[in-house]
Amino acid sequence: MASIAERHKYILDSLNKDGFVKVIDVAKSLNVTTVTIRKDLKYLEEKKFLFRTHGSASPINPHAIDLNITEKEKIKREEKKRIAQAAQNIIEKDDSIIVGAGSTVFAFAEQIRPIDNLTVVTASLKVSILLNEINNVNVIQLGGTVRKNSVSVIGDHTSRFLEDITCSKLFMGVDGIDSEFGITNSNIEEAQLNKRMIDASLKTIILADSSKFGKRGFGRICSLDRVDVIITDSGITDSMAKMIDGFGIELIIV
Repeated sequence: MASIAERHKYILDSLNKDGFVKVIDVAKSLNVTTVTIRKDLKYLEEKKFLFRTHGSASPINPHAIDLNITEKEKIKREEKKRIAQAAQNIIEKDDSIIVGAGSTVFAFAEQIRPIDNLTVVTASLKVSILLNEINNVNVIQLGGTVRKNSVSVIGDHTSRFLEDITCSKLFMGVDGIDSEFGITNSNIEEAQLNKRMIDASLKTIILADSSKFGKRGFGRICSLDRVDVIITDSGITDSMAKMIDGFGIELIIV
């Protein structure tokens, strides 16, 4: 049987490799009880080595913070640019798309080069202003209450408009991707609006850098089985990639 030090090393090595551990899996691997592993995780959390969740643990705080978009734009800028370029390649001739809000989605908007005509429905004021300058792009700005942190609109009026339209694709940024809790946003009203966007689209495409995996925002958007494509950077762990593949989601790594 592994000693306490050996168990702790195994847990931390697994976290470093996979980005998360499950209590039941560690217990089986080390041939000890789940009670023992839970005690180990509690000790390691007290020492600030990890964060515990129900039945598992992660090396970083799994709860996403509602940062201002200007702060988000400074994070993983190169990764977001690569994700944005890959997303642009999915746009088709004479397409109609919905574009959500957030820093990765704005990076995507900066890369948009329409083939003939393109219709863009968006809640983001920044995206609307940017795309309005591009020829052959017809921008439909959703109305509602402006949320300062994301510079985008939210509310009942915003959601109601989406009940009467349908688009081929939704390009959406998120604050968290979790195997159990699903796709999340740090703001509950924005999460509710994202649900309506999914309903109004034939295909849901998530644009998220690798730091979003294993995190949970306050507002749940949907389960992973509602997602068709995820575009992320090469920082995603093998275990997270396998998890996404297990849901039948197309994973594009850039």
